[in-house]
Amino acid sequence: MIYLQPIKTVFLVLFPLFLWSQSPITKHSSLSYDSIDNNYFKEEGNYQKQLAWANVYIKKAQKDKKSIRKARGYYLLAILYYTDQPLKAIQYLDSVIKYSKIEPNKFFPAAAYCEKADLLVKQRKFDQALRNFNLAEQAALKTNIDYYYVVRNAIGTTKSEELGEVSEALKLYQECFNYYRSKDYRGDYYSGDYQNIIFGLADCYKALKKSDSTTFYNTLGYKEASITKNKEYQLLFTLNEGANQVDKRNYSVALDSINKALPDLIKIKNTGNVLASYYYSGKAHVGLGNKSKAVQNFIKVDSIYKIRKRITPEFVSGYSYLIDYYKKTGDKEKQLQYITKFMSIDSVLQRNYKHLNKVLLKEYDTPHLFAEKENLIQSLKKKQTTSYVGILVLVLLVIAIGSFGYYQYYLKKQYRKRFYAILRPAPIESINNPKNDDIKIIAKEIIAEEQSRIPSEIVKQLLEKLALFEKEDAFLEKTITIQKTAVKLNTNTKYLSKVINENKGKTFVSYINDLRVEYAITQLQVQPKLRNFTMQALANEFGFNSAESFSSAFYKKHKIKPTYFIKELENLK
Repeated sequence: MIYLQPIKTVFLVLFPLFLWSQSPITKHSSLSYDSIDNNYFKEEGNYQKQLAWANVYIKKAQKDKKSIRKARGYYLLAILYYTDQPLKAIQYLDSVIKYSKIEPNKFFPAAAYCEKADLLVKQRKFDQALRNFNLAEQAALKTNIDYYYVVRNAIGTTKSEELGEVSEALKLYQECFNYYRSKDYRGDYYSGDYQNIIFGLADCYKALKKSDSTTFYNTLGYKEASITKNKEYQLLFTLNEGANQVDKRNYSVALDSINKALPDLIKIKNTGNVLASYYYSGKAHVGLGNKSKAVQNFIKVDSIYKIRKRITPEFVSGYSYLIDYYKKTGDKEKQLQYITKFMSIDSVLQRNYKHLNKVLLKEYDTPHLFAEKENLIQSLKKKQTTSYVGILVLVLLVIAIGSFGYYQYYLKKQYRKRFYAILRPAPIESINNPKNDDIKIIAKEIIAEEQSRIPSEIVKQLLEKLALFEKEDAFLEKTITIQKTAVKLNTNTKYLSKVINENKGKTFVSYINDLRVEYAITQLQVQPKLRNFTMQALANEFGFNSAESFSSAFYKKHKIKPTYFIKELENLK
């Protein structure tokens, strides 16, 4: 499906606009609920202040013993965690449900059930989600018939996009369509819902291959979006009709519609539908026989997938085309690249989409892939009957691959262990146990030096100066040497080298590199934007002369590459 607008949440309809309150949080006892609510939304983006205002709201509700106000307060908390901590958001929504059952109003507990269901859908817990949608319906039927149809729309979206139950979704959309037709569907309150339902109808008919009905609703939706000046829906209906024309094999007409929508979709950063535009452009060019343009568009689909990390089954067949194209052109590297990507996406789709078997039958068992499969089976049978040596080679190959796979698994496990060791470092090792890599170097330097020891007072002063040197991040200077450092610390290289050897347990070069690596680890955690830098840019940032020297120093200290460390940091999000 073309990516629909997100399921309509109730944030906007629940929050009437008030004048911004200027009262500080400390004077909350004299504020009205509306003022507290208003201050909460005024601080959007400031987690700590919004959290404080939400707690002010709850405390006031507890003092006044008003259940519906308690529900509202916990809803404010749920909003804070909706995106980043869904499990915590669900816990607060359960509190909303608990208190609003005691004292229901126009939106609660219906909205809390619906929001909870939406979060469960994102966690792929579809049975639980549908139960909560049904509870939302039951509650809304008693208090708010408008919101009842918002919930029906949400159920339709879940059934069509996630479960592949398009025919069931179509019935829900038709029911909602009839309801909105009886309202002021061009007014501000209903127009967005109405156009969203029309879009759902068009997309369902498209999925069912009923192209004439799809065109009817795309035309109707575009007309309504034009009357209400809803620019984004005009673009979506234009794109959807372009996709419909691809299915009808009117490829030139399809490209005309898609190219009208694409530039503005890029402007408004509707990334999901930019991906859809490139996919259907690719299919249209396939139909017209423009192989190179088809490939260009499918590659753009892949580039957007790399950024979004999300793709639905509808848009995956482009990878089959790329694999076949590069096989025919003899570019084995590209062929392997897209086979690997396809397998990765396939494993994700198998987990996330219950209707994938239907999609697999429709999209993946293409004639050329089936023929290749049959040829491979025949080839293996022939080898089996003519050569025991071949069988032995295959067995050894399987063992080798299995061993390699186990070795890779072992390495991955070790890398993960080392990664977490960096985040949760063990107690510092004794300075009398330097790393093995430095022992020989240090031993040579100690033997070469005179046997006399440095006066303890000088050692103490040098250690204090080194502490200040570390605190000021002076080790980040790219041209640093032991000579420059000795001059800066008002000592000589012999004393400086010996103090570092005996008190830090390492050579001067290792000492500087280790400081830079630890600084890099800290900065990569506290400044997420650095994770998007190239290795060379990071090397410059942390005082190294090259990406190779940075990577080598990082690996020497922690036995993992900085690229792996950055990747795992991103995964923690």
